Amino acid sequence: MQQPQTAARPRLGERVLTAVSRDPLTSPHRARNDAVLAAAVGALALVLALTVQSGRRPDALGWVLLAGSVVALAWRRSRPMAVLLAVLLCIVPYHAADNTHIAPVPGSLLALYTVAATARPLHTLLIGIGVIGAAVTVMFQVDSHQGLETLRTSGWILAVLIFGVDVRTYRRYIASVVGRAERAERTREEEAARRVAEERLRIARDLHDLLAHSITLIGVQTSVASHVLTVDPDRLDRAAIAKALDDITDTCRTARGELRTTLEVLRADGSDGSDGPDAAGPLPDLSALPGLVRAARADLEVRTGRTRIAPAVEAAAYRIVQESLTNAVRHGGPGVRIRVAVAAADGHLRVTVTDDGTAPGATEGSGYGIVGMRERARSVGGTLAAGPRDGGGFEVAAALPLQQSEALA
Repeated sequence: MQQPQTAARPRLGERVLTAVSRDPLTSPHRARNDAVLAAAVGALALVLALTVQSGRRPDALGWVLLAGSVVALAWRRSRPMAVLLAVLLCIVPYHAADNTHIAPVPGSLLALYTVAATARPLHTLLIGIGVIGAAVTVMFQVDSHQGLETLRTSGWILAVLIFGVDVRTYRRYIASVVGRAERAERTREEEAARRVAEERLRIARDLHDLLAHSITLIGVQTSVASHVLTVDPDRLDRAAIAKALDDITDTCRTARGELRTTLEVLRADGSDGSDGPDAAGPLPDLSALPGLVRAARADLEVRTGRTRIAPAVEAAAYRIVQESLTNAVRHGGPGVRIRVAVAAADGHLRVTVTDDGTAPGATEGSGYGIVGMRERARSVGGTLAAGPRDGGGFEVAAALPLQQSEALA
């Protein structure tokens, strides 16, 4: 038994781009990932506080303030502004006490980046000015050398803010592109559904106008015959019964002819009807295929034997071949080779049209030709599949029931 294939795992670069493109406020596992990141930042801050000589080693209050600035990062994406405020409230007294100044820097930059990636650019600019001003002011109060050093390295704060704004702009661009693609796809699907619904409504309206009168006449004539048979059976008026039955026969014959003509019009491809097999009136059948295939310079193979095929099925097969040849000639590129095979097997008429075209236009879902062919196959109780071939080109394969009862079911 063949095992189901599993989807290939995305590459590292693809996963990184997906994570960068995703809205941080809607990404999955947001709280868990932020907690893990906060723990990593806390470990880094601990190492920096113990190893780097930049101020004195934190005392008990310093450790509490440093831990508070790190723990707040666990909620950085759900409450970015509140987290930044909490971080500032912790690190301002931390720096004022001349604790190791490098230790809270990673957490502070992460909080600033989160705000820049989620807030408006104007708000980010104001926040950046406020943070740099506060940091320089605090460090000048500690020591003039530290204040000058903070002013010199404030470019890192600006770089983090600019990077956050760029990421936010990129995410908004990706969201707009995806939104436009989804709207375009919905529009195409809605347009296809609308066209199918309009065509079905038109067919229903034409068939109603055609058959309502004839069925009403048949009902009246049947009532007349029934009345003659039941009112006075001893004085049976054979002439009246015969006339009523003849009228029913004539009405059925007329309705059948009108229905055939209506189906011919409904199955027309939009031409003026002056040329082709529909000009003479009857529905096209398999005998008209050689001329159609010859005009498209395609190869034809017909193997139906003496099998009896319903006229509606023959008409559907003809129209499917006609639309397939049109698509192949239009999209297959210059010199395209087309093969048409029609065969009766297993109670179905199987129609296959293949080509070796290389042009990109003949893809499934382009236009409404394939939708129309599927509707034609479904109208006689059959199925149709269309799509690119493995070895190149395109293939249309239809299976239509042979019997009249199945075709009209």
